[in-house]
Amino acid sequence: MPSLNSLRRRERIPEVMDQPGIDPGDHAQALAGLRRINALSRCSAGLFAPIQALASRQPGQPLRVLDLACGGGDTVIDLALLAGRSNVPLIVEGCDISASAVAIARTNAERRGATARFFQADALVDPLPFGPDGAAPAGYDVVVTSLFLHHLGDHDAEVVLALMARRARHLVLVNDLIRSPLGYALAWAGTRLLSRSWIVHTDGPLSVQGAFQLAEVAAMADRAGLAGARIQRCWPERYLLSWSRG
Repeated sequence: MPSLNSLRRRERIPEVMDQPGIDPGDHAQALAGLRRINALSRCSAGLFAPIQALASRQPGQPLRVLDLACGGGDTVIDLALLAGRSNVPLIVEGCDISASAVAIARTNAERRGATARFFQADALVDPLPFGPDGAAPAGYDVVVTSLFLHHLGDHDAEVVLALMARRARHLVLVNDLIRSPLGYALAWAGTRLLSRSWIVHTDGPLSVQGAFQLAEVAAMADRAGLAGARIQRCWPERYLLSWSRG
């Protein structure tokens, strides 16, 4: 386990999931493991609460929600299902740079009976490209991302926050890991208890080493133009950043 001093400084070591050419079977197994971990963390419920609150203040047309770097689509699917159970009108979409992840997300949505749209796109591109059905993925009310920022360099993470603010009419939400000894211990143990994927076992602890601390997130949000962003600590050693436009 890294020392306390080493975790004071962010250290980005390339993760397996970030490499091109991952074996499709290994990729699918890793995404399934992450799905179990995220289900236990209840991060989707934490993201849904402020979306539901916004919907109650904006009656009428459904809110359009975009999840950047959606991976296997777990957050998108969870939000769609939570909205259905709560009678909250949402149109939920997800994008990911990986064609394999998008294909898995579509399969997962069909398997779980969720109505959601997925398309391939790079979260760092502004504006996002048109989707495969010709619909422009623009004008979202809410833009979210979960467990993505820690994969990026400091500059790119700041760029993503700024792009999220430009793409969101009302609300930006970010869920991610906190870099700390507790976070590292939870990642090491949790990945081994909840997944058989060697990729998840490898990447989980590395993700914590590459994550931000709360003060770093706050400073980065300010630089990205998200003045007044609220950042709260969540289980299991994660944070939820929320920013509302004016």
